[in-house]
Amino acid sequence: MKRFTHFFIALSGGVLLWASWPMSPLTILIFIAWLPLLWIEDNVSNWKKISGLTYLHMLVWNILVTWWVSNASLPGALGAFFANSLIMCVPWILLYFTKRKFGRWIGYGSLIVYWLTFEYIHHNWELTWPWLTLGNSFALHPEWVQWYEYSGTTGGSLWVLLSNVLAYALFAEYRNSGRTKSYYITMISWVLVLLVPILSSKLIASGERKYVQSAMAKAGKNVVVVQPNIDPYTEKFTGDIESQVQKLIVLSESMIDDDTRLVIWPETAVPAQVWEDQIKYNYFYYPIWSLIDRHPQISLLTGIDSYKKYGTNKNKAPKSARFESSSGVYYDAFNTAAFIDADTAIDLYHKAKLVPGVETLPSFLSFMGKWFESFGGISGTLGRDSERKVFTTWDKYYKASPVICYESIFSDYITEYIRNGGNILTILTNDGWWGNTPGYKQHMNYARLRAIESRKWVARSANTGISCFIDPLGNVIDPQPWDTAAAIKLAVPVDERKTFFVKHGDILSRAVSVISGLLLMMNIFVWAKRRFKRSKV
Repeated sequence: MKRFTHFFIALSGGVLLWASWPMSPLTILIFIAWLPLLWIEDNVSNWKKISGLTYLHMLVWNILVTWWVSNASLPGALGAFFANSLIMCVPWILLYFTKRKFGRWIGYGSLIVYWLTFEYIHHNWELTWPWLTLGNSFALHPEWVQWYEYSGTTGGSLWVLLSNVLAYALFAEYRNSGRTKSYYITMISWVLVLLVPILSSKLIASGERKYVQSAMAKAGKNVVVVQPNIDPYTEKFTGDIESQVQKLIVLSESMIDDDTRLVIWPETAVPAQVWEDQIKYNYFYYPIWSLIDRHPQISLLTGIDSYKKYGTNKNKAPKSARFESSSGVYYDAFNTAAFIDADTAIDLYHKAKLVPGVETLPSFLSFMGKWFESFGGISGTLGRDSERKVFTTWDKYYKASPVICYESIFSDYITEYIRNGGNILTILTNDGWWGNTPGYKQHMNYARLRAIESRKWVARSANTGISCFIDPLGNVIDPQPWDTAAAIKLAVPVDERKTFFVKHGDILSRAVSVISGLLLMMNIFVWAKRRFKRSKV
């Protein structure tokens, strides 16, 4: 049984992370969840064995937290589990070599820096998947992390890592030397690391709460959010488009009044495939123009399925463009947010943070295009926008940031909307692909962190749930249950403030990335120096 000790310890680490993740009520476990892996790194001398055990740990964590991805595509989910787990091992392998070259404390400090750098890269490269960013673990407890308005989720990740390193140092100190002076210093440091952020959060929240209450009392306009509850597998893309649009209109009109300025429908709410220069004349959009005619005071923000032609010259088309052999035309397909006014103006935003394997295929995996396509993914990529657009209602009251689905888990990315003038976050999503699983609940709760980071109200329209409003403190208002058709309305105040995080972005991640680069250079220098000395001998 002893030979399996390391195996079970690695397994327990993955389980601890799962037990501390939304939607579990045991969030507090996140502050010790890395202890099993830290113990393995400290007690196993072979780096290959450490790598294998670390991979097991990461794989368990990935599967237990995001197993619901398999509802959309089992092969795609398996690929994500195995690939993401492998990438997550890199900071720990770097820790192994850094610690053995520069000592215990520089080693543990390097783990924090390497992991935060990994998260930063994972937010910004082609194979992005930031769902398991450690700072997301506090989504159920926004009252603990009101200081995200300064740091974003990177601050939460730092909090988690620093707590775990100190907790392990406390354990190691007691095991090796008992209750020494160093032990008590470490214990006090750990307690302070745990408590100071929570106490700071409470102080910040007290002032913010008064501001939000005052703003709500003055709000004069309202937002209507629609949840049509149309099954994406059996209705949305194969059913009658006219009846779907009519359902959206009926639900909307049940809530629209003279003070309504913004109506929000979910991602791909209008599933008709339409060329962007033909939207005004498309048959399926006629009822929408009638809705706007009846309620000229509103603007409609809706998800649509749109296409754009570039002509026959390949050199004038973007890299994402597809080729239509029958016409010889290059074109792009988009996951689009459309903003429609009474003057029949149509503004479009194309989703830019695309889901790897489903909406985009990283360039370095292009050779696997046919394989992805056969398992429900795509062989190419959707087109995407190059800027974060903001849509403004006719009276200039609401300046809506059209965040589409997956984009809402990217904290630094969202700040670009606010810097471009957005005063409300509007999230359009279709979480129905995952079924009634923790996935759609996690997704909604992550939006609470975006509200805190930007101090903006969130209006969230989800096809099958959870549609809701979220205040700048991260409190959820009027959440609509899963698998229910509904429309909700709220007098949402606008907020023109720009937080430190919005103004400066994720400077913490950028700073640790520089430190990571320096640490890697130091590692390479020491390795090269030793190789040189050996060669001379």
